[in-house]
Amino acid sequence: MSSTTVRVEDNILFCSDSYKVAHHKQYPSGTTKVYSYFESRGGKFPSVVFYGLQYIIKRWLIGQVVTKEKIQAAKELYQAHFPPNQDIFNEEGWTYILEKHGGCLPIVIKAVPEGTVVPCKNVLFTVENTDPKCFWLTNYLETLFVQVWYPSTVATNSRAQKEVIAKYLIETADSVDGLPFKLHDFGYRGATCVEAAGIGGSAHLVNFKGTDTIAATLFARRYYGCPMAGYSIPAAEHSTITTWGKEGETKAFKNMLDQFPNGPVACVSDSYDIWNACEKVWGEDLHDEVVSREGILVVRPDSGDPPEVVCRVLRILGMTAKKIVP
Repeated sequence: MSSTTVRVEDNILFCSDSYKVAHHKQYPSGTTKVYSYFESRGGKFPSVVFYGLQYIIKRWLIGQVVTKEKIQAAKELYQAHFPPNQDIFNEEGWTYILEKHGGCLPIVIKAVPEGTVVPCKNVLFTVENTDPKCFWLTNYLETLFVQVWYPSTVATNSRAQKEVIAKYLIETADSVDGLPFKLHDFGYRGATCVEAAGIGGSAHLVNFKGTDTIAATLFARRYYGCPMAGYSIPAAEHSTITTWGKEGETKAFKNMLDQFPNGPVACVSDSYDIWNACEKVWGEDLHDEVVSREGILVVRPDSGDPPEVVCRVLRILGMTAKKIVP
C-alpha cells in the first residue's frame, strides 16, 4: 500500500516529529525502560485544569493501531523524507509491536483525574514502556501527548474567567445559580477545524454549560461518555432580523416571541439602533408580550464598546421590566 493511501490521521507512525523517527538509534546500548512525565511549567496562572488526555488515548492509542499497511506507508514516506542511504525508520521495532503485541502499544499511562486543578510544576501524567524492547516508543509518542496542552489551556482560561464572573455575581446578584450559563461558547467559527472546535469547545464545558459549538457536545459524548454536556437556546442572528427590513424590525422581534412562546430566547437587537430597540421596541411596543411571556428574553447587543453599551442597555431595560435582561 502506498503511503499516499494512508492518511496521517489514521496512522500512529506519522504522529511524531521527524527527528524522533531516528531516536531509537540514539539511546545507550542496553536501554530497556524510558519513563517520561508531563507537567505544566507555569504561565499566566498558578494552576492548570488538566483535561484532554482521555481523548488522545481513545482516539489514537487503544486497540490495534499498528498494521502491516501502516508500517509500509511509514517506510515509504520516511525514505523520501530523510537523506538517501540512511537507515532511519525503525521498521524492525514497529514490526515487533505488530507481531508480538498484535499491533497494540506496550505502554502504561498514569494520570491525575481529568478536571483536577493542579498547581504548576507538578506531574499531570506519566508514560512508560512495558516491553523492554520498546523503550524507544515512550518518547516517540511525546508529540501526540503534548497536544494535551490545548484543551488544558482552554479549560484553565475558562475556569479563571468563571472565577471572575463568580466574584461579581456574589457582589451584585441575588444568586449564583446561573453561573454555569454566564459564559456561552461561540467559538466554533473561530476554530482551525471541526476537531479543534470539539477539543477546545469541550474543554470549556468542564467549567460551563452554555455552548453553540455542537462539535463540543458530540466530542464530549464520544470521548467522555457524557450524553449532553452543553446547552443552547433559540437565538436570532442579524440576517434573520434585517431580512424584515428596517421598518420591519418590530415585526421581526415579535416573530421571535411568537415562534418561541416559552422558555429562554435571545434576540440580537443592534441591527439598526440598539438604544431605540431597547427603549421603544422592547420597552414599549412589545413590552406586554415580553412581560407576559413564560421565559426569559435575552436582549443581545452585538457591537460597540462593551462596558459602555452593556451598562447603557442595562439602564434602559431596567426602566422597563425585570424579565428583560441583556
